[in-house]
Amino acid sequence: MIIPQELSDMSTQAAALLPHPSKTHIPLPTVIPHIPDVSYQTSTEVGHRTLWVVCVLMGLSSLAFYVMAMRTPVQKRLFHVITAFITTFAFFSYYAMATGDGVTVHAYIAKRTKDGLIEEIVKRDWSLTTPLLLLDLCLLAGLNGASILVTVVSDVIMVLAGLFAAFPKDESQGWGWYAFACIAYLNIVYQVGYKGRDAVSSKDTKTKTFFGAISLFTLLLWTAYPIVWGIADGSRMVNVDTEIIAYAVLDVLAKAVFGFWLLITHDKISRTSPSIDGFWAHGISHEGALRVGRGIDED
Repeated sequence: MIIPQELSDMSTQAAALLPHPSKTHIPLPTVIPHIPDVSYQTSTEVGHRTLWVVCVLMGLSSLAFYVMAMRTPVQKRLFHVITAFITTFAFFSYYAMATGDGVTVHAYIAKRTKDGLIEEIVKRDWSLTTPLLLLDLCLLAGLNGASILVTVVSDVIMVLAGLFAAFPKDESQGWGWYAFACIAYLNIVYQVGYKGRDAVSSKDTKTKTFFGAISLFTLLLWTAYPIVWGIADGSRMVNVDTEIIAYAVLDVLAKAVFGFWLLITHDKISRTSPSIDGFWAHGISHEGALRVGRGIDED
C-alpha cells in the first residue's frame, strides 16, 4: 500500500528523471509562398462594339456577294461562291465573338492574363476563310493543281501554328510555333507571288495587271497579321481592345474589300473567270453511264 506522502515523493523523483524543456526556443523557418502576379485582361465596350460592327459588315457583304452570284451564269459563278463563303464564315466567327461564345482564358504567370477570344475563334475562322481566299487568287492566276494544293496546305499549317503559338506552355515554345507559321507563310508568298505571276504571264494585260495588284494587296495585309500577333500576343504590349480593332480592320480589308474588288473586276474582265460546265452547271448526267449487273432483258 502506498500512502499519499510516498506517492508525492515518487512523482517528484520521476519528474526529476524526465528531460526539462529548454528555455530558449528556436523559431521555425518562415516560408513566404510566391504568389504570381496575375491579372485578368478582357475587352471593354469599345472592343465589343467593334465586334458587332464587323459582324454586320461581313453579313452585308455576304448578302451582296450572293446577289451578285445569282445575277451571274452558273458557269461563271465560281469566284462568287468562294468569295461569299469567305465572308459568311467570317460573319459567323464575329457573331460568336460578339455574343461571347467560345471564350477561353489563358494565363501568363507573372505577366498578364488575357482573354483567349481572339486567338481561338479568329484562327478557327482563318482555317476556313484563308484557304478559300488563296483559292480565289490561284484560280485567277491559273496555277496548276499541285501548286494550289501546296498553297492551301501551307496556309492550314500557318493558321494551326499560329493557334498553337497563342496558347504555349512557355514563351519560348510560343515563339517556336510563331517561327513555323512564318516559314509556312513564306511558302505561300512563293507560290502566289512567284509561281502565280509566272502562270498569269500567259494571259491578257488586264488580267496580269489585276492579279499583280490584288495579290500584292493581299500579301501585304497578310504580312501585317504576324506583326499584330507579335505585338499583341507574343510580347503582350497592347490591350485586348487594341488587338480586336487591329484584327477587325485587317479582316475587313482582306475579306470584304478583297471580295468586292475581285468580283466587280471579274464582271468587267470576263476572261479572268474559268467557265465550268459539267457537274458544276448541270449536275450528274446519265449519258454514257455504264450499267453494272444483270441486264433487264435477261430471263
